[in-house]
Amino acid sequence: QVQLVESGGGLVQAGGSLRVSCAASGRTFSTYAMGWFRQAPGKEREFVAAISWGRTVYYADSVKARFTISRDNAKSTVYLQMNSLKPEDTAIYYCAAGRDGYVRDPYESSFATWGQGTQVTVSS
Repeated sequence: QVQLVESGGGLVQAGGSLRVSCAASGRTFSTYAMGWFRQAPGKEREFVAAISWGRTVYYADSVKARFTISRDNAKSTVYLQMNSLKPEDTAIYYCAAGRDGYVRDPYESSFATWGQGTQVTVSS
């Protein structure tokens, strides 16, 4: 069983940057995909980004060219670097561990374990 702990959320002004991290434990980190999802107040959870075991990356259209997902297998950690943040990026950000090393569409079906979430607030 995988345990996930997110960190790095906070308050930032529009146009600013923030990096959130997710530390994993309990399985061999390098063998499974990792993803980031978010949920804004009153909205459903949505896909943000994902990275396969082979480091193939996937992004939602709304964050492409602004967000970067990466993984450090030695630290069992996945990161989401968020640049040019907009107020509409405000949400709770959740990391997720994959069922295996691959990311499939629909993306949410690829993930089995979820972290507790970290709040990201972008002020205008």
